[in-house]
This record gives sequence, structure tokens and C-alpha cells, in this order.
Amino acid sequence: MFSERRIEALPADVDADGVKIYTISASGAPVDPLPYLARLQAMKTARAALSWRETPAFAICHDGASARYLTLGWWGNDNEMFVAVAVMQPEGWVEDLGRYSFCLWDMEVMWHERQAFVKHMYGARADLAAYRSDRLI
Repeated sequence: MFSERRIEALPADVDADGVKIYTISASGAPVDPLPYLARLQAMKTARAALSWRETPAFAICHDGASARYLTLGWWGNDNEMFVAVAVMQPEGWVEDLGRYSFCLWDMEVMWHERQAFVKHMYGARADLAAYRSDRLI
């Protein structure tokens, strides 16, 4: 059954490339981002064709009810949102969109990010700094 989950935006300096980072907690407890940050870096490195410092992007560190989920979203091709999802399993982080995806709680962050992208990046003048400072909550 649906119930609200704790969502927080982390400080801007958590990611050196400017990726906005959010946390979501199924239990209501604060989320420790440290278990996610190395995997986030690996996910960005795997997409080396992107200049993360120049790409509007966000990540969600989600302590779910049954596992840790890390969703990386970024904007490209003018108005498309791309996503990659990694899930912590006993064998380590698994990235397989055939098995795992983002969930309905993540979509609250995604909706905010859509609104921020339209407001700051998809108008007459793109403003990446304004996009990055526009955070949910």
C-alpha cells in the first residue's frame, strides 16, 4: 500500500560534477549516501561520452523496503530523460533495466526534475546553474 516516503535533497557539493543527489527512505530514517557514491561514480564513468559537468543530471539514493536502489537520470537530445538503475544485491551492484527500474516514489523526484528542466534548460536561454540550484524540498 502506498505511503509517503522521506525524500531529501543533499547539498550541492556532494557530487563534484554537479549531479543533484536526492535520498528516499522506506523506513523514514535518514539515508547514508556513502554506500551509493562509489557506484554513482562508476555509473558516470561507464557513460564517459557525457560531460557530466555540463549535463543536467540527478541521482536518487533509495533505501527501499527490500534493497538499495540508485537511479541516475540525465537530460539529452534536447528534451529526453535517460535513466540507469543499479540495485544492491548479495553479489554487489547490478545494473539491468530488464530486471530493475525506478519506482513510483522516485517519480516524485523525476516530476520535480522535469519541471526544473523545462523552467531552466528548455527555454530561450539554458541556465545550468539555475537548474542545479532548483531542488525538491
